[in-house]
Parts: sequence; structure tokens; C-alpha cells
Amino acid sequence: MTSGSGTTLEPAGAGPRVPNGRHPWRTFRRWRHRRPFGAGLAVALGGAEILLTQQASISVILTAGADSLVGYVLPVIMILSGVLIVLNPRQRLFYSIVAVLASLGTWVTSNLGGFFVGMLLGLVGGSLAFGWLPDQPRRRWRRARARSEKPA
Repeated sequence: MTSGSGTTLEPAGAGPRVPNGRHPWRTFRRWRHRRPFGAGLAVALGGAEILLTQQASISVILTAGADSLVGYVLPVIMILSGVLIVLNPRQRLFYSIVAVLASLGTWVTSNLGGFFVGMLLGLVGGSLAFGWLPDQPRRRWRRARARSEKPA
């Protein structure tokens, strides 16, 4: 659409144009799908939840984990493992094993693993990271290719 002076008018609500047709959200989505993002996020959230339960009032604390250094170290290790799973997916097997062991260790040291929630998030996230396969084609493409290769 042009105005009388020959300049083009943007449609209302079109938003700013991004150079080279690259959209930040699409770029982030592509980056996220090439790594075990959900697994790392689950491990990091589990560690953060356990750290938050360490700061609970004395009437809520079930074990003496808040007084010991290990009660704070294991959740920090879980958070670091979650971040490293996302940022360095080639080493995800090592980081996922560390995350699962740290999650299991919080059962004893950190209020029953953050009242089970943080420990379960760490275990599930570590297991997902361990089982993540980077070079597998997307499932719907495999089905479509299998249908097209079937003899009629």
C-alpha cells in the first residue's frame, strides 16, 4: 500500500521488521530443538526448587540438611548440570548421570529431595537427557516417508 508521496505504508500491527527475514523467536526455537532443552530445564528447576525448600522455616524442615554444606551443594550441582545439558549437548550423558546422582543424594541431605518435587524433576530431567538422541529425524517425517515407500 502506498501513500500519495510514494512511500510504502506498513499494515497496522505488523511490528518492526527484522533484517534478513530472521525472527528471534524462530531462531530460538531452532536452537532449542537441536538440544535436550526440556530435560535441562527440568533438572535446573528441580535444583532451584530444592534450594528454595532449604530456606523454609524451621517448622517445615524435616531433616538437618539446612545446617550442612551438602544440602546446598547438591542442588547447585543439579542447576549447573541442567544448564550444561542445554549448553553442551555432546556431553549430556555425563551431565545426566551427575544430575540423577545429585537428585538421589538430595533425598537424604535436602528435606526429602525438596519434598519429592525437586528430586522427581531432577530424576525425570536426567533420564530424558540420557535418552535424548540428536540425529533422529522427526517422527512425522519418518511416517510420511514410510507411507511413500510402501509398494502399492
